[in-house]
This record gives sequence, C-alpha cells and structure tokens, in this order.
Amino acid sequence: MSSDFIVLSWPGGPLRGTAQLPASKSESNRALILQALAGGGELTNLSDANDTHLMQRLLADPAATFFDAEDAGTVMRFLTAYLAITGRIATLTGTARMKERPIGVLVEALRQLGARIDYLEQEGYPPLQLAGFASAQVNPEEGELLELEVRGDISSQYISALMMVGPELTPGLRLRLTGKVGSRPYIRMTQSLMQHFGATCRDLGAAIEVRPGSYQPADYTVESDWSAASYWYALVALGPAGSEIYLPGLRRYSWQGDQAVVEIMAKLGVATEFTPDGVQLTQTTVADQVTQDFADCPDLAQTIAVVAAALRVPLAMTGLESLRIKETDRIVALQVELARFGASLTEGKEGAFHVAAEQFQVAGQQVETYHDHRMAMAFAPLALLGPLTIQAPQVVRKSYPQFWTELGKAGFQLEAGSA
Repeated sequence: MSSDFIVLSWPGGPLRGTAQLPASKSESNRALILQALAGGGELTNLSDANDTHLMQRLLADPAATFFDAEDAGTVMRFLTAYLAITGRIATLTGTARMKERPIGVLVEALRQLGARIDYLEQEGYPPLQLAGFASAQVNPEEGELLELEVRGDISSQYISALMMVGPELTPGLRLRLTGKVGSRPYIRMTQSLMQHFGATCRDLGAAIEVRPGSYQPADYTVESDWSAASYWYALVALGPAGSEIYLPGLRRYSWQGDQAVVEIMAKLGVATEFTPDGVQLTQTTVADQVTQDFADCPDLAQTIAVVAAALRVPLAMTGLESLRIKETDRIVALQVELARFGASLTEGKEGAFHVAAEQFQVAGQQVETYHDHRMAMAFAPLALLGPLTIQAPQVVRKSYPQFWTELGKAGFQLEAGSA
C-alpha cells in the first residue's frame, strides 16, 4: 500500500473468521544464513516480509561487493558476521536510521575473531567496510574454544550472529555473556536452528559453546509468526462481545519467544486454544492490573501497551531497554501516540514504566508510524473502538505485507488516501 495514510473503521458486530499470518521473519532470516553456510537445503514457507526478500537478494550473488541492508536489523547484524567469516571484501550500509543503530559490540567481537572491519562514517555505527579475515586476536590453549566476552544487554542479534558463524571457526567458539541478557528466546531459536543444520551448540546460561564443524544441508519449514499473531490477539481483546479469530500455522511447541503473547493476553481478555493446525482465539475475563517483563519479548511491548490502555487496565512494564534502538525510539513513539488517545506511558525508577488511561477515547485521531511497522499494527486494532487514521501504512511491508488486506477480509472498512 503506497498511500500516505489509511482511514480504518469497524462496521459493528463481533470480529470473526480466519486470518492468514506471515511466516516468521526471525526464523526465515536465520535459516537463510544457515542455508548459505551449509551450502544447501530446501526452505519452505519463508516469510514474505521485505526483510526476508532483502536477505535472499543479498545472499544470492556470491560476487557482490556492495550490500544495502536498508532498515533491517537482522540483515545488518547477520550479514556483518556472515560476510566477515566468509572473508568477503565488501561494503555494508543501510538507511539513515540504520546508521544511527549501534553495531560496535558485534564489530569488536568479530575483530577479535580475525575479521578486518572498518567504520566508514561514525565510529561504532554502519556503514562498514569488510576486508577479509586474518588470524584471531585471541589464542586459545590447545583443544580449547576461542573465548569472547559479549554484552547481552543491547541486542540478542549480536549474539545470534556470532553463534551462527561459530562452527566455521577452526577452534570453535565460547561466548561469555555479560550483563542482563535480553531476548533469550531468540538465542534459543538460533541454537535450535543451528542444531537442525548439524551444528553442536550448548547454551550454558552465562556462556554459549559452539563446537567447530561444518554445517550440513537440511530442509526446514518455517512456522507462522507469533509477533504478527499478537495484532490479532489485540483485535480479539478489543472487539465486540463474541469476537474470535482462528490463526493457522502456529505451533504449541514454538522456537519463537513471542509465543509469550499467549500468557500475557490471557490477562488482557484473550484465551488460546491450540489445535493441530493453529490456534483459536476467544474472549475471556480481563485482569484488574498487569505486570510484565518484556526482556524476552520486546516486540510485543507496543501491542500490549496499546491494548492495556484501551481496556483501561494499569500496566507495569520492564525490560524495554532494546526499544530505544529499534526502527525508531519506540518508547518515545509510544508516549507521543498514546497521549493522543488520553493515555500515558511514564517512567518511574530506571527501567520501570507504567501505562495508565482513565480517559481513553478513539475519535478520529491520526497515528504517526515513525517508519516503524510495529507502530502501525499495534495501533490499528483501536479502529474497533472508533475511526482512526494510520499514517504511512506501507511500513507494514517490513514484516506483514498483507496486514491491511487481512483486516479488509475480516470486515474492516479501509479508505486509502494521499496528502
């Protein structure tokens, strides 16, 4: 959708039907890197998100020397490690916002492993110049793994990027994680996919050990995306009485950390029933207040904040540190946009936030999206409570290109327009 804005409204009655979800972008982009390192294997149900199409294109040309990761964090971080370990001579860049997102932790770790990487503009940030691979700066004892200390409190994507190239290092790799480790389920997802492609990888809590040895080609079918499912949980929570939705392609035993939405949304009025092929969402009672740590599921934070505000349920939030370095500063964006509806997101003691909304109302407001797909989709369910306008609706292409189409199929009235 290339329009400047889209006006959403709900004609009335319960929300019902089946919604098609995209495949997991997180699984897809990891699987593509592992397939490239393994030299084969068939991947099915890959995400149709822009980030995944981008990763496919950039991995397709073995002779390419210039790579534009655009605004895709996993593409930037995973490709940095992949290009380094394969000894490529290449330039890796991204959008203006990507050039503001730090990558120094990953670059320094790769340098210690032997990568030659220089910053082309600001120290610690893209764009990068990769100039091959040399001898590691750290020398393990005979029979020992290469050992690195890596901060775990910035982005788990740095850790995942290093893990995936670990088997390619002759001695193997031990990562010692310092500080609070956020998004641990994404690390476990990486470990599980690596093992699927034949790697030996152990998560010891404070350390991750990756043994040397080549990946083996393997076939893999990507699961539907639990992050995308969260928006349908929000729609059921805010829908008229009797609202329910079926979501195919989700697994009871998932590698995705955002399956945490099942337990979180149970407190905000949505019950989950697993079936052999997916999940059925129905309405249930709402808790008086909710406390949630988002350290392992930061991509759910915007959705949950909006739902809690709309239901006028006090919400205490922690684990939001990584939201500052996403597509936008998501904390500031949430604060500005929630205020339009009479809600607030305030910070108490460091790292603790509270959502409150005694006077929440939807009455034709315009929501800015800040080049952030999750801002658009987190606020869209409010159209069940009244008409609203979403600016720059095309941002959803990053992870859920068919989102507006699926809302239309569910019964929403959508009117696109240009300024």
